[in-house]
Amino acid sequence: MSQMMLKTLRDAPADAETASHKLLVRAGYVRRAAAGVYSWLPLGKKVLENVTRVVREEMDAIGGQEVLLPALLPREIYEDSGRADEYGDLLFQLKDRKGTDYVLGPTHEELFTQVAQEQISSYKDLPAILYQIQTKYRDEARPRSGILRGREFQMKDSYSFDATDEGLAASYALHRAAYQRIFERLGLDYRICSAISGAMGGSASEEFLAPAAAGEDTFADCPACDYAANTEAVRTEVAAVDGSAHGPVEELDTPDTPTIETLAEHLGVPASATLKNLLVKVDGEITAVGVPGDREVDMGKLAELLAPAEVDIVTAEDFAGRPELVRGYVGPQGLGKIRYLADPRIAPGTSWITGANKPDTHARNVVCGRDFEVDQYVDVVVVQNGDPCPKCGAGLRLDRAIEIGHIFQLGRKYADAYRFDVLGQNGKPARVTMGSYGIGVSRAVAALAEQHSDEKGLCWPDEIAPYDVHVVAAGKAKQIEAALEVGERLAGLGLRVVVDDRNASPGVKFTDAELLGVPRTLVVGRRIDDGIVELKNRRGGTSEELEIDEAVRRLTA
Repeated sequence: MSQMMLKTLRDAPADAETASHKLLVRAGYVRRAAAGVYSWLPLGKKVLENVTRVVREEMDAIGGQEVLLPALLPREIYEDSGRADEYGDLLFQLKDRKGTDYVLGPTHEELFTQVAQEQISSYKDLPAILYQIQTKYRDEARPRSGILRGREFQMKDSYSFDATDEGLAASYALHRAAYQRIFERLGLDYRICSAISGAMGGSASEEFLAPAAAGEDTFADCPACDYAANTEAVRTEVAAVDGSAHGPVEELDTPDTPTIETLAEHLGVPASATLKNLLVKVDGEITAVGVPGDREVDMGKLAELLAPAEVDIVTAEDFAGRPELVRGYVGPQGLGKIRYLADPRIAPGTSWITGANKPDTHARNVVCGRDFEVDQYVDVVVVQNGDPCPKCGAGLRLDRAIEIGHIFQLGRKYADAYRFDVLGQNGKPARVTMGSYGIGVSRAVAALAEQHSDEKGLCWPDEIAPYDVHVVAAGKAKQIEAALEVGERLAGLGLRVVVDDRNASPGVKFTDAELLGVPRTLVVGRRIDDGIVELKNRRGGTSEELEIDEAVRRLTA
C-alpha cells in the first residue's frame, strides 16, 4: 500500500446521500469527474473487472459470442427504429465537422440488428447470441447517487436471434438462468419481477431488482406466494358486481369542495367512496381518467400505457369554451364524447360519489354501467402496501430496489424496422425474432456496496473483492518485514493480497482495512516473535489468534 495510488477520506462528499456513493468515494474506489461521470481508480477498477469477469464467463457458458460495437452512432439508425423521439432528451447528440448527426449510444438494439443482418442469412445460422460489455451514455436530467445513476455507465447488453417464437422463448430462458447464476455468484440479493417493456418494445419483460434503501425502483412482493413485480407492472382484474340495489342518482349541494379531501370531509365519507376524475390531454385531445378518491394516478404508468402519444395535464385554459367541464366538479356521467379511462376498481355495478358537472355540486349513487360507461380499463394507480396480489389475493408488500438487470422478448420490432429476413426451412424468407438482455455492470458495483456495507465501511463478497486478504503490519520495521513475507507467501499460493506496509499508526491501518472491505484481514502485530498472527473476518466480525502456518492453511483452504 506504500506504493499504491490510494487516498481514503475521513468524510463523505457533501452531495453524497446513499451508502454506496459515500463509501466508494471515501474508500478511494471512484472519484467524480463531472455530474454523473466518474473515474474508476485502481481498487474500483479491480472490483469492476471482477464483476465483468463473472458476467463474461456466464454469457460464454450459454453460447454468447462477444463483440464490441461503437459508442458513437449515426442518429439515423435510431430514427429508422422510431426510438430517436422515444429517447428524446436522454440522447447525447452531436454533429461531426460535415454536419452529420450522431448520438452516443444509450443501448444498441439497432446496431446489433444491422450487424447480425450482415452475418446471418439462413435459419441454419440460428440461434445466435451476441453480446458486449461497453460504456453507455444517457443525458440524465438529475444524475445522483454516484455510480448508481450516472450519465456514463458500464453495461452488458446481449441479443438473441431466432427463426421462431419457440426459439426466442428458449433463448430468453437461457438468459434468465444465466442471470440467476451471475447475481448469485456476485453475492447479490435479488428478485425477479414482472416489468413493462417501455421504449425497448416487445412482449415478455422481467427485471432483476436488488432490494436496497437507495433503490429508485419500487417493487411489489407477495409474502404468500412467489409473485413479484415492478409496481408499474402490477395488474388488477375488473370484477363486476351487482349494482341493482343502488338508488337513483342524487345531486348534493357541496359548496367549496373542489378536492377529494374537502368533499370527503364535507360529506363525512371516506375518500375511497368518491370517484376522482383526472383530465389529461392525449396528443392534444382531452381524456378523463377515473380512479377511487383515495388513490393517485401514476403519470409514468399512464404515459407508458398511452405511448407513443404525448400525455399532458390540462390547464385552466383548456376549460374555456367547454361548459360540460366544470373544474373541480367533473363526473363521468356528463362527459359526452370525451374518452373515459378507468381503474379496474371502477367496475360495472360499483356506486360512487363524484362530480355532478355543475359548480358546487356533486352526485351520489353514480353507478358504473348504468349512469356512465368506461371506454377502457387501465392499471394506472400508484400501488399501495396491502393491495391484493394478482396471483393469490394476499396483501402485497412494497420495497425499494436497484434495477441490476432487465430481459426482454423483443419479438420482431427491430427486425421489421430493418426488414431482417433469413432463408427459412421451407425455402421462403422468414423474419427473425429477437431478445434483448441487459445487466448494469457498474450499477452492480453500487448495488453490492449498498447490500454489503456497514457503519465502518464496505464488506465485499469473496469473488468480487479487490483482494482476498488484507495483511496489516501493526508495528514498526519488524512487523512490516514479516507482513511482506507472509504476503508473498500467500500470493505464491494463488491468493490476491494487499499488504499495508505504510508508515502509519495501527489505528489508521485498521480503520482503512474496515473501510476498504477486503473479506479477510491478517494482522501481523506484537506477537509475531512467537509466530502468532490475528485473522479477522470482515463480514462476520470474528477474529482469532493463530500460528502463521495455520492462518495460511485457513486462508488457502
